[in-house]
Amino acid sequence: MIFEKTLSTIKKYNLIEKGDKIVLGLSGGPDSVCLLHILNRLREVLGIEVYAAHLNHQIRGLEAQQDALYVSQLCESLGVTFFVKSINVPQYCKDNKLSLEEGARKLRYEMFFEIKESLNANKIAIAHNMNDQAETVLMRMMRGTGLQGLKGIDYIRDGVIIRPILDIERSEIEAYCEEHKLNPRIDSTNLESIYTRNKIRLELIPYMKENFNSNVTESIVRMSNSLKCDNEFIEEEALKQFRNISCINEGNLEIKIEKFKNLHKSLKSRIIRHGIKNVLGDTNFIDQKHIEEVIDLEGENKIDKRIVLPRGLFVYRQKGKLLFTTREIVYEEIEFSHEIPKNGIVKIDEANLIIETEVMPINKYKALKRDKSSKWFDCNKIKGGIIVRSRKSGDKIKLSMGSKKLKQLFIDLKIPKEERCKVPILHDDNGILCVGNFRDSEQYKVDETTKEVLKISFKKF
Repeated sequence: MIFEKTLSTIKKYNLIEKGDKIVLGLSGGPDSVCLLHILNRLREVLGIEVYAAHLNHQIRGLEAQQDALYVSQLCESLGVTFFVKSINVPQYCKDNKLSLEEGARKLRYEMFFEIKESLNANKIAIAHNMNDQAETVLMRMMRGTGLQGLKGIDYIRDGVIIRPILDIERSEIEAYCEEHKLNPRIDSTNLESIYTRNKIRLELIPYMKENFNSNVTESIVRMSNSLKCDNEFIEEEALKQFRNISCINEGNLEIKIEKFKNLHKSLKSRIIRHGIKNVLGDTNFIDQKHIEEVIDLEGENKIDKRIVLPRGLFVYRQKGKLLFTTREIVYEEIEFSHEIPKNGIVKIDEANLIIETEVMPINKYKALKRDKSSKWFDCNKIKGGIIVRSRKSGDKIKLSMGSKKLKQLFIDLKIPKEERCKVPILHDDNGILCVGNFRDSEQYKVDETTKEVLKISFKKF
């Protein structure tokens, strides 16, 4: 029955086509050994080529060496070309600050794709089964997943990774291996309740079967399959919106915030996942709580904030966009300080700015048609010389409603963090006259007692 069920799954989801070249991930355990045996039987029926790839993680010492030996002997007996690679995964995980599970998975898939490219193959077969599906759904539920996580493991991903025995129970697989005398290897670590998945497999599911539903595995998988259809419909719309509101700029992914904010939250979550996948290649180890953290950045009060997600992904809230990148952005602080004449021109190279000044009598000021590119101050209220400089910590300006720190003013004005050091701050001996073209101080305001007016104009170059 298992052979026919696997063939039915292959046909139903169009997993394999005539002429496919398939690289099978072969651990030596019952699942992958069963899948290898079935695909080998299908070679002539489907007109396919099958290759096996085994990674020795160097986690289990002698057992791992015996696994590699078993795999090589099995493949030779079946006439299947095989590849074996040995990597010190614990050391790799330590060097790259990854969990053992995350590091092992990353290196395993890198090897699969490396072999796929060298063989010019087009499919990678993974031996996930029905129990794996149920375990995955439960594990994602405990992490707080959404609909996309509840749909479980896909039968086919990106048209490349296929899972032909996803509808087969582990007990059926073990029976198949026994029937065909395949004698698969048993990973001793799978029998220890030290990892989350193992605890679900060895403790939680047996408890649920005994106390609630003896067919709980099938029930969980049936639920995940029924959710797939709804998820596919929403996913299609999300992908359409993602393409509409995102772009690649200098190798980073940007999402336009105004269009993003108006979308339904279910679409937002998927768009963010597409953004993460675009940068990292997949969304492994990204939980719903991480997605919520990114959505929380959409508010205007979050401009210049950032969050750090797993696997070294940075998400920045910048003016008008969300920026996804693996490179930490370090803003270079520009410092400058120049004296300003009361009649003349000063060029500020650091800020790409020219400042022009002119002193005029009040009558001329009143007769002028004033434009927004210029600032006007009472000359008699200015004490000492005028300096133009970059911002300093603790800077304050006096406004109509009291004093305000420039840091808060920049936030209120939504001036990007990287631009703030270029904003010219003009001050005399008593305080700040103005913050570029953005705000003027109340204490230098032209009024009925003013006799001479200082005009200051800012021009970019």
